[in-house]
Amino acid sequence: MSIKLRFAFLFSGFVAIMLAVSSISIYVLYSNFRETEFYNRVKAEGNIFHNYVNEIKDPKQAAMAKLVSGVYTNTVFDEKLVVLDSTGKVLNKLPESLHVNYKPALLNEIRLIKEIKFTTDKYQTVGTYNPKSKLITIASGYDISGYKKLQNLEIILGIVFFIGMFVTAFFSFFFVQEAFKPLLALNKQIKRTTIANLNDRLMVADNFPEINQIANSYNDMLERLSIAFEFQKSFVQHASHELRTPLAIMLSQTESAINKKLTETDIHNLLISLKEDQQGMIDLTNSLLLLSQYEQLGYQKDWPMTRVDEAVVEAASQVMQMFPDAMIHIGFKEIPESDEAFLVIGNDSLLKSVFINLCKNAYLYASDKKVDIIMDTSKGKIQVLVVNNGPTLSDEDSSKVMQPFYRGKNALNNHTKGFGLGLSIVTRILFAHHGLVEYDVPADQTNRFTVILPQAIK
Repeated sequence: MSIKLRFAFLFSGFVAIMLAVSSISIYVLYSNFRETEFYNRVKAEGNIFHNYVNEIKDPKQAAMAKLVSGVYTNTVFDEKLVVLDSTGKVLNKLPESLHVNYKPALLNEIRLIKEIKFTTDKYQTVGTYNPKSKLITIASGYDISGYKKLQNLEIILGIVFFIGMFVTAFFSFFFVQEAFKPLLALNKQIKRTTIANLNDRLMVADNFPEINQIANSYNDMLERLSIAFEFQKSFVQHASHELRTPLAIMLSQTESAINKKLTETDIHNLLISLKEDQQGMIDLTNSLLLLSQYEQLGYQKDWPMTRVDEAVVEAASQVMQMFPDAMIHIGFKEIPESDEAFLVIGNDSLLKSVFINLCKNAYLYASDKKVDIIMDTSKGKIQVLVVNNGPTLSDEDSSKVMQPFYRGKNALNNHTKGFGLGLSIVTRILFAHHGLVEYDVPADQTNRFTVILPQAIK
């Protein structure tokens, strides 16, 4: 069932419940009013008849009985009036042909309670006892007018209910159709969105703030998708360029070697050059594969506990083996109170790769080949600060340095080999560990990368 039909049915059902409750309430209230009003009329008739009978000194006198009958006129349909003494003897009755046979229990109840009301076969009866006259009066009648009105009210309420439901159903479907027009138009616009027109945006309707929120959210999503596709496109272009350059060099060297007669020394030098280019391609391919793997990497709850401080020490040791002139100093901002302060849930090899990349970059761009690593757990998180002295990044470079294949001016001016993938790999590994890396310039000619990771035990 579509949402339009569901909404129309729900609205119609709600109105149906309201109409039903209103109709039943009106019917019940009027029925109670009719019953109470008629009981009062029957009681009043009984009181009048009681007063007539009480004034008769000798109820046995036929002339007086006829006088009562002549004076009193029925005002209630099929009215029956009986006056009895305290012993249950009938003193007078209307009509005279009325057969009287009341049970002693009923008469005792009337004398005890003074007034009772009950209904038998739609005849309403009121029995009263007057302590002064010591007479029991029982009056009953049939409210023919009230029942006809109640029946007419039942018909009227039924007609109003069904007409109201018909009108409600008609207008609910009509209004639902009108209300959903902006959503249908929005749906058509969304269906037209493809990868070829990601820059198109949905129109915002001024009169529908809720639709505006959906449209704005969708436009924001398109903006993020557009940025992601542009990033992917740029990534492919950069990867193609990085792969094409060494291939073009290798091809040029091979063609040159074919067209020339080379000495043994030239061949040896050519092979060395080709080996370097091939090694560069292998490194680039490995980096691209790693980046692709880390792109899909997610946080693993079953990762073991690992120590960040040990990963930092091992990473620094490997970097100093790679670069013998590197001077890496490791220290603590504050000595932690517990050995468990540096525990994280993570992958030891991946974290070690993070710190190898950061230490390697810090060494390559340091003017004095020195790298300072400071570890801190005082703020409830594990922070590893990698600091070096050298040219700092510009605002533009610092905002893009984490992007794949981006190389800042420092790398270009320093003629440092690389593909601009190291920090991208670092960012993705830390993201998988619920961590992050930040860059700032704490002082002039000082670069600082800060790794932030959540503690496993707090």
